Amino acid sequence: MCERDGLERRRLLGVLGAGATAAIAGCLGGGTEGDGSEDGDDEQAQVYEPSIEGVEEGPVEYTRSQRCDVCGMPVTKYDGKSQIVHENGQAAVFDFPGCLFAYKVSSTPDSPIQGAWTTDYETGSDDIDAMEAHYVLITDKEAAEDPMGIEPRPYANRDDAVAFLESWEAEELSPDEDIIVGLDEVDMEIAKIYRKNRLPDE
Repeated sequence: MCERDGLERRRLLGVLGAGATAAIAGCLGGGTEGDGSEDGDDEQAQVYEPSIEGVEEGPVEYTRSQRCDVCGMPVTKYDGKSQIVHENGQAAVFDFPGCLFAYKVSSTPDSPIQGAWTTDYETGSDDIDAMEAHYVLITDKEAAEDPMGIEPRPYANRDDAVAFLESWEAEELSPDEDIIVGLDEVDMEIAKIYRKNRLPDE
């Protein structure tokens, strides 16, 4: 192999490596989501808009071409897909419930939410009513090992949420300490646990 071929090969590998890094950083906003650090990409923080229109009734069917309306990652790549449908027929889809939280506290539609769905953490596949779900607010990103930093744990059944919390040894958390919440209780402070770098400063 001549020196020129070696340089070209290294340049190609560098480009491929940069692309892979960018893909992994999708939900991370340039830094690690949910870690409370200040070194993330501040330009990622914004107010979000739904990408789907003309929905008569939810839930919307997920497709491989859909991208998360908060982080831009493919919605069906992981098992956390979620969505919100507004009464005016607009809808937004997400790859994880952390992005659902971010949209809920920082989105533009004046139209009320008609319905919302997320993936049950117990099964990893069942769509459940996100408005009725019980979200466990874990915060230890090292123990969670989630693909995109850290995520709340949604459960259709509160007993399952409590059982998970009791088995979660990384943190001393109690269901009596507002660690299990409903979507209506999610505010900017809670959403920033999971998507701080993608939310505006208050």
